Amino acid sequence: MPLRSKALVHDTERLGQIKLLSGKIIEERRKHVRMTQAQLAAKIGIGVRWLREIEAGNPKSTMENHLRCAFALGLAASHLFIPLVFMENGMKFPLELLLEDPAGLEKRCIASIGDFYIESITRKLRPVAPASSQSDAA
Repeated sequence: MPLRSKALVHDTERLGQIKLLSGKIIEERRKHVRMTQAQLAAKIGIGVRWLREIEAGNPKSTMENHLRCAFALGLAASHLFIPLVFMENGMKFPLELLLEDPAGLEKRCIASIGDFYIESITRKLRPVAPASSQSDAA
């Protein structure tokens, strides 16, 4: 039982970190596209005060609200998941990657994953060359 409670604490911390990072990304993207908090809040049907909480990474904010903000700003769900992969590998995610061309970053990630799997399948399908024995060399 203690292991599960530690996992929940770790998951809660990770979720809090994701919301904090998502809030920063949403705020930076909103500024980048020159949209005010009032405009974004009206676009997704929430109050400006709650949008401020989302941008601040309030742990009580919902992932649904983060996604609604992201979608309204032209960000895909990957704005959460790509940084999460960085975070889980102990790497800091550069926010600039999602500001200029978020769709381009997403397409490159998908292409990279596709290339990885093609290489993996190709290796599995290639016949293994028999090991040359010393008797063949003589």
